Amino acid sequence: MSAKEKIQTKTEEFLEYLEIERNCSRLTIRNYRHYLCRFLSWARQNIKSFTYEQLSLDQITKYRVFLARFLSKKGEPLSRQTQGYHVICLRSFLKWLIKRDIKTLAPEKIELPKNQSHSLKFLTGEQVERLLFSVGISTLGELRDKAVLETLFSTGLRVSELVKLNRSEIDIDRGEFGVIGKGGRARVVFLSKRAKEWLRRYLNKREDNDEALFIHASKHEPRRLTCRSVQRIVRQYASKAKLPVKITPHGLRHSFATDLLTGGADIRAVQEMLGHKNIATTQIYTHITNQRLKEIYDKSHLGNK
Repeated sequence: MSAKEKIQTKTEEFLEYLEIERNCSRLTIRNYRHYLCRFLSWARQNIKSFTYEQLSLDQITKYRVFLARFLSKKGEPLSRQTQGYHVICLRSFLKWLIKRDIKTLAPEKIELPKNQSHSLKFLTGEQVERLLFSVGISTLGELRDKAVLETLFSTGLRVSELVKLNRSEIDIDRGEFGVIGKGGRARVVFLSKRAKEWLRRYLNKREDNDEALFIHASKHEPRRLTCRSVQRIVRQYASKAKLPVKITPHGLRHSFATDLLTGGADIRAVQEMLGHKNIATTQIYTHITNQRLKEIYDKSHLGNK
């Protein structure tokens, strides 16, 4: 087997490991394939007789420079976050190689780029109400949109989790159901009174037998909503409500978490409801809730009056 064939084989074995052992999503595997192919393409052009055994930190530095200067077909550079994804993927692959007794560069020697901090986009309670009440209810499509928005805010579901839902999986009377999230982690999510009401009204108006919970409102064969369709729905009503924030389905997930924490929910409980593997991921919301506590303190403490 040639060195090129060996590298390709190990790449495929790593991707199979992600699928079978790590239970990664198809999207993650697709992205990792893309990142590794980009690295291998660069390495073959810039490293003579490239093998993983001879990989050096100096070569990784040159690859990082390549990523920083890379331009897409549209002439746009890679964001710092996307550059970071490339490096995270490469480090994971090197760790996998070492576990299989293949000598290569120690992955911990490769530092991850520091991302620029981004403000967390979420809606206040008043803005959520404006969004939810901007939807009409006279047609099946409007009832669907209302149910979609209410369900997103009620459950904190990822948009990919929402579009996979089937009618048979939802217990509207109990107001709860299970989902399988990232990494195959199961969790229970809950429906608010309003979400239950609008889901019932939407489903009662449907005349089809399609198993999907949310479908395109057309006279043709029922089709399950896609992630992009839900993104368009959220964008449409955010514009209609004249919200000052460009909100997305994931922004409603942020709003769900922020609403719970500012209402006094325990961060561990919110972690469970969001399906976060690590508490550190949930803690991105604490600076928001800390600011809310500061506002309460400034308003309520006797020393401030």
